[in-house]
Amino acid sequence: MTATLILVRHAPHEQIGQRLSGRMPGLGLGPEGTARARRAARALDGAFDAVQSSPVQRARETAEAIAAGRGLPVEIAPALEEIDFGAWTGRTFDELAGDPDWRIWNERRGSARAPGGESMAEVQARVAAHLADTARANEGRRIVMVSHCDVIRAAVAHVIGLPLDRLLAFDVDPASATRIVAGDWGARLLSLNERLA
Repeated sequence: MTATLILVRHAPHEQIGQRLSGRMPGLGLGPEGTARARRAARALDGAFDAVQSSPVQRARETAEAIAAGRGLPVEIAPALEEIDFGAWTGRTFDELAGDPDWRIWNERRGSARAPGGESMAEVQARVAAHLADTARANEGRRIVMVSHCDVIRAAVAHVIGLPLDRLLAFDVDPASATRIVAGDWGARLLSLNERLA
């Protein structure tokens, strides 16, 4: 039993790199992000059987662009949702730079927790369980899963056995694909951070 899971980071939104958007409502892709989501859809070239998405708007909009060419519905998967950053949600990265807890979060992802939010271990547990459940239910199929940078990093770290404290050792760019093959035998990383658009 094997399924191919194509983890796509959502296309860029207008606050990317400036603000920790997290689960902020009402933050869509904007014109550039929409164009990149469409290019990502063309790059994937219909080589998939189903599309899942985080509930967050920017991920849903990316997933809708990918699914449109195949006429597929987008299944909302809560396990793919962005990290709950709690009190940090919506703060600028300049503001966060002066917060000692932010420094600890980035140095010790294996044990730190966002204030009032999730730990990376919790994020990893939910996404790893979802990957396994999806693979079990989709033998021989290719499933696109649109999610967020650190959620995808957590999934990759789980598959390759990388400690969460090393989570920032690789990039997951906007509108990129990371491919994992999974089955009852486990999972294997096929590709990382393929630039789609």
